[in-house]
Parts: sequence; C-alpha cells; structure tokens
Amino acid sequence: QVQLVESGGGSVQAGGSLRLSCAVSKDATDAHYLGWFRQAPGKGREVVAIIDKSGITWYAGSVQGRFSISRESAKHTVYLQLNSLKPEDSGMYYCAAQIHPKKPMWPFRPLDYDYWGQGTQVTVSS
Repeated sequence: QVQLVESGGGSVQAGGSLRLSCAVSKDATDAHYLGWFRQAPGKGREVVAIIDKSGITWYAGSVQGRFSISRESAKHTVYLQLNSLKPEDSGMYYCAAQIHPKKPMWPFRPLDYDYWGQGTQVTVSS
C-alpha cells in the first residue's frame, strides 16, 4: 500500500527557512510525478511545486525562486526547501504522488494525484 508521510513543518518568522520531507513507500518511489500542495484555512488546496521522474521541476509563480523541490529515490524521499518565507506561505503542506502519467500534461490539480500524505503545518509570523 502506498504511503506518504510528511515532516519538517514548524513555526518560523518571516524571512526564515524550513525543509519539508516526504517519506514515500517503496512502491511509490518511482512515481511519475511527486508534488507539494498547500492549503490555508478557508481556502482550497493549491499546487506549490512538482517534480517528475526525470527530475524536471515546476513551481507556482508565488514561490518561484524561493522554494526548491527535489527527490532522492535511494532514500525514498521528496523534499521541499522553503526559503525567504512570508506569512502568506502559512498553511498545511501536503505531498502527493501520481504513480503513472494520466494525461500528456503536468498534474496541477489535486484530483490528478493518486495518493496523499496527512500534511505538515507551516506557520510564518510577521
């Protein structure tokens, strides 16, 4: 059974950094896409960053240049480095896996993903 477990969230001041980790079960390590989403209270879940199986990445405009996604297959882990954090970056961060590509396009929507973790909270104070 595929499992995703996030860790690394916390409370930081604006301008600070965090490194989120997502431990991926062995049968999902080679997932075609691994993504990070976030959800603020009262808002929908939005995509933050995606990495495909070959290591190509995509970022939302709001985090471009500040966040970095990477995957380390040997450790069955995908990371999200968060730098220069802003209060608006606060929310629950989730990692997600799309095991096989469904469409000839990147999976930007939550419903494009097959499996989800439980989330890790990030709080940025001003």
